[in-house]
Amino acid sequence: MKPAIKIENLSKQYRLGSVGTGSFAHDMNRWWHTVRGKADPYLKIGESNDRTKKGNSDYVWALQNINFEVQPGEVLGIIGKNGAGKSTLLKLLSRVTAPTTGSIKARGRIASLLEVGTGFHPELTGRENVFLNGAIMGMTKKEIASKFDEIVDFAGCERYIDTPVKRYSSGMYVRLAFAVAAHLEPEILIVDEVLAVGDAEFQKKAIGKMKEVSKGGGRTVLFVSHNMASIQQLCSRCVILENGTKIFEGDVNKAITRYLQNSKLDAQLKLVDRKDRTGTGNLKFSDFRVIREKTNESIDCIISGDDVIFQFELIGGSVNNVNFRMQVFDSSNHLKFLCNNLHSASAFKYVKGTNKVQCKIASFPLLTGDYYVNLRCRAENEIQDDIEFAFEFKVENGDFFGTGNIPAIHDGILINHKWEII
Repeated sequence: MKPAIKIENLSKQYRLGSVGTGSFAHDMNRWWHTVRGKADPYLKIGESNDRTKKGNSDYVWALQNINFEVQPGEVLGIIGKNGAGKSTLLKLLSRVTAPTTGSIKARGRIASLLEVGTGFHPELTGRENVFLNGAIMGMTKKEIASKFDEIVDFAGCERYIDTPVKRYSSGMYVRLAFAVAAHLEPEILIVDEVLAVGDAEFQKKAIGKMKEVSKGGGRTVLFVSHNMASIQQLCSRCVILENGTKIFEGDVNKAITRYLQNSKLDAQLKLVDRKDRTGTGNLKFSDFRVIREKTNESIDCIISGDDVIFQFELIGGSVNNVNFRMQVFDSSNHLKFLCNNLHSASAFKYVKGTNKVQCKIASFPLLTGDYYVNLRCRAENEIQDDIEFAFEFKVENGDFFGTGNIPAIHDGILINHKWEII
């Protein structure tokens, strides 16, 4: 059986710096080499896409020498940290941009969901965009019409189908975009992290649809996600990218284990020294500690039921409307809960220099296990700092209910409750 996708020695090089600065001279140099039948001189230079190190070259390899095949009907997961090259790979596969070297051979029509509303025209209605997207994918008007009601029903936006999509919420956008991509029967479906925009019900529905189109319809799916539970549930094989290169290809469980181990190594560094972060950098997390409120001492292990404080140190300039988000995951990369100051309080004002912010959690609800935290800071509608696997901590079961009866279970979340006969 011939592969649905075959990638050979695929590389993508980008030039750093401002657009237009020296570009003309470089383009003329490339043209002159081409006229003389010589190779592109800039393919011999460039550095790997490692954001943690200061480079010496104006050129960077976002991807370098990627090779793999995807069989018809296979669901391939693509995982890696921020900046690993995942989105660049999908843009190359979707023909949004062209490779610098190497080749991509794809058998069949490709539908892509790389970001919310990809391919949608904001001034057109949902109905018009369905037909436009179908035409772009090579479908006839009759084929699109036969699937139209099914698409609208799946997206759950019948009431707004004749409204311009510029008035849709991001959730409605992605619902309709996914419904179009999944129902118009492309041979290859490429899905980036956009499903995270939808609610939990829609994500479950979307994953079910991807399973259906791959197993029942024999179509190929490439799925990029930071949600390891979704990768494990959906994918039959996995590729890990790191700094623009492929470091693993194979079994899903082995891939997830390796990805988590690599991330844990980063978590051992001090926050101020972490380079694998994204954001403007105007505000940055520099330190943290977990405090047992009863004794006001720093701890590495939390006892279920204790009142604890997650305290963070930040450095940066003055800024208003600051939003902090802390996500807590278990060792299997399942999100257990999140704390966001916009949910429980309001945005903060940050004064230039070093500041401390803390999040108090009464009667800590998690059971025995290892957990890790993702941190994000936003201000003025821009991400200032975003660190995955910022730090780890342990939890041991304790007297959560104050009854002397310690729960014997080791999974889930404890809820403060009271039973009564009335």
